[in-house]
Amino acid sequence: MTKHVKTPCIGVCSTSIGDTVCRGCKRFAHEVIGWNGYDESQRQLVVNRLDAFLTTIVTHKIDIIDKEQLFTQLRYQQVKVDTTLSPSRWVYELLRAGSAQIQNTEAYGFRLKPEWQRFSLEEIKQFLDQDFFTLSSAHYERYISR
Repeated sequence: MTKHVKTPCIGVCSTSIGDTVCRGCKRFAHEVIGWNGYDESQRQLVVNRLDAFLTTIVTHKIDIIDKEQLFTQLRYQQVKVDTTLSPSRWVYELLRAGSAQIQNTEAYGFRLKPEWQRFSLEEIKQFLDQDFFTLSSAHYERYISR
């Protein structure tokens, strides 16, 4: 039985206003448009690319010190995540859902790398989102738009 791959859409689509990369989910416009016509393997490829981008971006700023604690906090905070994706994606989703409420990151199973500790989690969330968009856009420009 094939696992159903859920859409990465977060309901903040900017492709409808002309962006080639969605500012919400970071998929390419043609992927947003064609998603319902994709088979599960095509969808999985898109999700895997986005997850790899997030792993690169998150691990540059954050150390995950306890994956189980992170997952426990996600459940407690009622933040839904795909457990087949990386813990980096989990941290990203947690920060998107409530970075302002987190006081002690280690209680959530992660910590900021020393060079990022001077920033608030809200700022870190914004940096991550911008880096994610930049990486997706660069990938599009390098490999797709030709």
